[in-house]
Amino acid sequence: MTLLAIDIGNTRLKWAQYATLRPGAEPVAHGALFLETIDRLEEADWAGLAPPTLVLGCCVAGDSVRHRVEEQLEHWDVAPRWVVSSAAEAGVVNGYDHPMRLGSDRWVALIGARARLLAGGRRGPLLVVMAGTAVTVDALDAEGRFLGGLILPGHGIMLKALEAGTAGLRVPTGEVREFPTNTSDALTSGGNYAIAGAIERMHRHLAQRCGTPPHCMVAGGAGWKVVPALSIGYELVDSLLFDGLLTIAAARGLTLKE
Repeated sequence: MTLLAIDIGNTRLKWAQYATLRPGAEPVAHGALFLETIDRLEEADWAGLAPPTLVLGCCVAGDSVRHRVEEQLEHWDVAPRWVVSSAAEAGVVNGYDHPMRLGSDRWVALIGARARLLAGGRRGPLLVVMAGTAVTVDALDAEGRFLGGLILPGHGIMLKALEAGTAGLRVPTGEVREFPTNTSDALTSGGNYAIAGAIERMHRHLAQRCGTPPHCMVAGGAGWKVVPALSIGYELVDSLLFDGLLTIAAARGLTLKE
């Protein structure tokens, strides 16, 4: 009896299978693939999996992609449950003007980050960064209230925008340098420092609001590219959305019983 947790992002689908609903549990199997190949999940990545008794996921890629994933689940005869943002769940209160318009991935990540913080015996405000196709920088106060957050383009989108709007900038990706002396390094450094600067600015805002420096957790496929440029403390967490899904499952009283 297992849970299949699914995270459908803008570029990739990530999945993990768990034998327990305890937040922070290690998966018995996991994988990731680009959205273009999800129609082969049943015969490829999921071919050898034990049939899950519970499927819980979040999707920001749109209804058509979600329906394609649901088709791949049909052979197990288990209906997936998709998390949508709400006014409150699992100890987190949603401060968005229209709570249900908050991206489900951001909501799940906030819940997972707070659960991870508390599980480690820590308290205080929390900055949650998701670095992928887009970058989100979200603030939680010490009581678990989502105060708001930033959305900005990821590094790849920044480079594409520059290529589309300027001439002569179609160059290979460079290195991050303090003082870039070629166009490749200038583009890569500019994008990286722009993202790092947004994170550090929100870190200052949250520290001023709460009176204490926040913990910072960074997740997402491009997280490892961003963190070397940060001048603040951080924790790089690969499983943040899965921690959130496990936390939500436990808070809702879901079980793995057939």
